[in-house]
This record gives sequence, C-alpha cells and structure tokens, in this order.
Amino acid sequence: MLVLTPRSYPRGYNGEVASPSLRPLAIVASCALFIVALAGAAHGTSAVFPTASYASSIDAAPGTSLRTGSLARAATTFRGGLVTTSTGETVDVRVSDALPPETSTPEGWAEFLIGLTHGPEITSLTTYIAPLDEVQEICGSRALGCYSRNQMVALGDTAIPDVSPEEVVRHEYGHHIAMHRLNSPWVAVDWGPKNWASAADVCARTTRKEAFPGDEGSNYARNPGEAWAEVYRLMDERKAGITTATWPIIAPSFYPDDEALQAAERDVLQPWSAGKTTLSTRVFGKATKKVWWIPLSTALDGDLRVTATVPNGADPEVALVGSDRRKVVKRAQWVSQRVKRLTGSVCGQQGLFVRVTQKGALGRIRVSAATP
Repeated sequence: MLVLTPRSYPRGYNGEVASPSLRPLAIVASCALFIVALAGAAHGTSAVFPTASYASSIDAAPGTSLRTGSLARAATTFRGGLVTTSTGETVDVRVSDALPPETSTPEGWAEFLIGLTHGPEITSLTTYIAPLDEVQEICGSRALGCYSRNQMVALGDTAIPDVSPEEVVRHEYGHHIAMHRLNSPWVAVDWGPKNWASAADVCARTTRKEAFPGDEGSNYARNPGEAWAEVYRLMDERKAGITTATWPIIAPSFYPDDEALQAAERDVLQPWSAGKTTLSTRVFGKATKKVWWIPLSTALDGDLRVTATVPNGADPEVALVGSDRRKVVKRAQWVSQRVKRLTGSVCGQQGLFVRVTQKGALGRIRVSAATP
C-alpha cells in the first residue's frame, strides 16, 4: 500500500530513515520529502512506491490487500486470458481495457512474466495489469499492486514517477514464489523460502527481535517476507542486466550479499522440499573411547530431531553440543525402554555435534539425525 506524508527526516545509510521516532515502515524518498510504505496482509500483500499525490498516515489501513470480492466488484474490464508464450509455457494474463492496446498487451506482459526467474508456480498465477486508479479500486486506495493466493494485480502505466510497472510486478511475483515454497516449521510467505531465510539468518534475527515475520505494521521494514520479495526483485533485475536498482523500502540489514542472492535463486529454481536423515552406528566395547562425536550438517535452519537406539542396560548421555564441543544445547530424554530423543530447531547455529557418552551396558548404538 502506498502512503505518503510530506515530512522531513534525515536519511540514513542506503535510504533508511535515521530518525528514531519514525517507524521502520517508512523511508524518505530520494530528493523528495515523501514517506514510502509497503503494506498488506500476510497472505495478501501490496506493493508501494513514492508518489507526490497522497498524504495520509503511514499505518497499514484495513482493506488494502487483494480480495477476490474486491476484484469481482471492481468496475474494470480486462482483455486477455491464457497466453502461450514463446517458450511454450502458458500463463494467464489480463490487461485492463483502460490501458492502450498499442503499449500494453496480454501477450507482451506474458513474455515479461515468462522471462522472470521462475519455476512451475508461474502456471498457477493469474495476473491483472491495470492503470493506477483501477489498481487502487481493487487493492486499496494507496496501493500500486497486490497479491493473494495465485492472483496478482499490478500497475501497468507510468503514473508514478521513478517507478516502473516492472518493479511492482517483480516484487509481487516474489510473494507468489514464497506462497509456493516451503520453510518448515515456518511459513515461507512470512519468513521467506528456506535457502534465502537461512542465508539471511532470519531465525536468529527473529529470536533477537531484529526481524518480525508477518508484521505489516510498524516493523514492515524488518519483515522478512517483504525483504524476500525485494531480494527476489533485485536478484531478477541483476539477471536481466539491471544494475541501478535501489533498496528504499526494506531495512539495509536485509540488503543481500552474493550468498543471499545465490540462495534466493536456488529457492526459485531448486526449492527445498524436505530435510535429510543420516544414520550413524557405533559398537561400544571395552577398548572403545567412551565419547563419540557425530558432526551435523546445519547449513539450513529448521527442524532437528536426534534419536538414539541403545542396548538393554545402557544409559548413555546423548546431547546436542555447540561447535566449541563444550556448550550443551540440549540433552536427549528417554522416550521408550531403549530409545532416547531430542527435538528442536536449527536457528543459525553452525558446526553442531551429537555427543554420545557411553554409560552402562556396552553394545551397539544407532543414532538417527534428521536435519533441515
């Protein structure tokens, strides 16, 4: 949602407002005293960029996301539908009759969409391209675009200075990708998909109250779901040879480095679908060392489960230990006569170990470790 208030604030690094009294949702637009805000719902988001014609609160207002009813009631007629593109892929694109057919066609926008970095999720999307007034009739009085559950409405004209319709489409398509990606145990549309969210340290930032998944209000600029949409936009622009893109909406701490951009591309082209399980076995005898170290691969954040099956009469300590091999993160507990288990989440920790300390009866111990 686009909301602007003509105020003057000192600018911070990379466009972030430096004033501690200004909510992170807002920034100062380049060379103009207008507040820019993106707003929406967790599953229905709105893209916003600067304009000089609106003055209002920067708070997210009710009714500013894409709702099927709003789209159905809108006094807007569209041309287009299913379009077979030059790649052979079929996409559903509708263009408002209010946009001139010589400059805006379903076929032209279909080719743009198919040129985005995408996966099979593109075939489930219906895209509506419209002029500013019609976008705001559908999405809300201050929006330039919105997305919800396989429907996207986006700006199709150049009514907003210094903002291209392609920027809005790319941002909203980022939300569409997140809607079709996994990041168990979290929701990707709020946290970002698995690879990028892990590279951006979203879990640890959230724990430290530095990131606020799903927050479309005062902490919008530190909402990783919105950060993901902007990272996707930036990644795709760079792949298209656009190197002049700005980062005006999201906190600078989320600005992606090369690792984060590569992780974002993996989320699109090689998305995470499930964790992996490794099985390790050791037989403890009289001459065997009493401590067994099992390294874990924890490049991704998410669910962790360690299960140890032990001999009758054995009572080993099974613990998750930090990379220093000293700090115990969690100890396994008995869940049956011969099984100990611990569960938790990897949250930014690298180099974790399972430490098994033999006690009681000797014999074979099997350790199953399920990691993201």
